[in-house]
Amino acid sequence: MNFDKEFDASGLSCPLPILKTKKFLSDMTSGQVLKVITTDAGSVKDMQAFAEQTGNPLLSSSEEGGKYIFFMQKQ
Repeated sequence: MNFDKEFDASGLSCPLPILKTKKFLSDMTSGQVLKVITTDAGSVKDMQAFAEQTGNPLLSSSEEGGKYIFFMQKQ
């Protein structure tokens, strides 16, 4: 999937991946896509909840080799 910015939150625990994702999205323009990589299993539920609460669509969520990959679009 194409993306405009990437943020690697590997090694960070909740709530840091969400807080930093929010900061990255605030610096982006509407329609841009942010790729987020985490190692915290709790981020799967957190990212979904964050997307619903903020209205920024979670386009994709997957797990690859112990890393969780999310693609979120800025509204």
